Amino acid sequence: MPESYKPDGNWGTVISVRGSVVDARFTERLPPINNLLKVGDRHEIVIEVLMHLNSHTVRGIALTPTRGLALGAAVLDTGHPLQVPVGKQLLGRVFNVFGETIDKKEPITDAEWRSIHQQPVPLNQQSTVSEIFTTGIKAIDVLAPLERGGKAGLFGGAGVGKTVLIMEMIHNMVGQHEGVSLFCGIGERSREGEELYREMQEAGVLDNTIMVFGQMNEPPGARFRVGHAALTMAEYFRDEAHQDVLLLIDNIFRFIQAGSEVSGLMGQLPSRLGYQPTLGTELAELEERICNTASGAITSVQAVYVPADDFTDPAAVHTFGHLSAFIVLSRKRASEGLYPAINTLQSGSKMLVPHIVGDRHYQVAQAIRETLATYEDLKDIIAMLGIEELSQQDRRTVNRARRLERFLTQPFYVTEQFTGHKGRTVSLPEALEGCERILNDEFFDTPERQLYMIGAIDEA
Repeated sequence: MPESYKPDGNWGTVISVRGSVVDARFTERLPPINNLLKVGDRHEIVIEVLMHLNSHTVRGIALTPTRGLALGAAVLDTGHPLQVPVGKQLLGRVFNVFGETIDKKEPITDAEWRSIHQQPVPLNQQSTVSEIFTTGIKAIDVLAPLERGGKAGLFGGAGVGKTVLIMEMIHNMVGQHEGVSLFCGIGERSREGEELYREMQEAGVLDNTIMVFGQMNEPPGARFRVGHAALTMAEYFRDEAHQDVLLLIDNIFRFIQAGSEVSGLMGQLPSRLGYQPTLGTELAELEERICNTASGAITSVQAVYVPADDFTDPAAVHTFGHLSAFIVLSRKRASEGLYPAINTLQSGSKMLVPHIVGDRHYQVAQAIRETLATYEDLKDIIAMLGIEELSQQDRRTVNRARRLERFLTQPFYVTEQFTGHKGRTVSLPEALEGCERILNDEFFDTPERQLYMIGAIDEA
């Protein structure tokens, strides 16, 4: 762009382009860290400043493809960090990391725009009361209760029902907590995002949901910032609208992966197993913004991919440090038709202690675990010798365990059109009462199938 055409603003020139890493030289003012720079005829190439190399040169990472970017190109400092729109008018819409709508509907024009880099709520303003966040799903509320304003991990491979569980939670969030849900796809496949959008539309939960995607084919810079963009939208509902927010992140490992790519491109020396040296800091910057205040709470459920099922991997270790509950989905339960396919013995929660959930809930949960663990141990004997060879005591345990397994299944609202079962939400007292009555052998002679896919125990 010739000098005479340059509009007013802080302009610089590109002096180096290496993949997504761009260096620019500014003679007047040096743009602060995190500022956005724009390059190109239509300002289509967007760069975020990550480093000051000297008093005139900045190094940034491109959030868009850098195709066609040449040395000597004019760079405009926008004077602000990456911003996204916030407000009620975002509900039912799909956004990218720049806050642009990508659902082929009218663009949003009248919203307030905010920087995605916000400080976490100071400790003295966070709520110190540990509250349970009820989901209306029996297996979760009884055995792995979520914390209001806490973070729960959702572990499971492909096809075991992660998305269905997430959609049911969104549905129940609207009904029970009058809150909003925010779905953030980090490094999602485009196919998954598009399927989720259609499924949410069909299930009728889209109108109270905002979706933000940084897709797998986008540059690492965009995938690295999409979580912050979603959190900024969520913080508006917590702080200004005083609503509870359910923030669903799929997948937190992809965020760490994007950070690792950015770090490698910036030339930082890798640490353990090739991860970025700043892994702990970057994850904490994102996770610490998820909390509850006096006015509202952001409760987060995060899908966690565990690389090669190695729970000692730095990505898994750092993520676990932030979680207050973990829900493990099992392919074996899914193959037996026990949905939601939650592995009751591997799932757990830091909330499940007597002084938070109460003595009764704690005792019931422990009794369920014990019964199901004993049944797991007896399965080999039953398979080899038959149930007749068990003692009277063990047979009673097996009877209870099988009925508990059936009772902890539940028909979902979002799968009504596939299963023909009417969806149910079950309150925590109802779920506890049902489990207690099964443990007390009240349903000893009831056929197992009468407890399968029901809501409260009275339906049996």
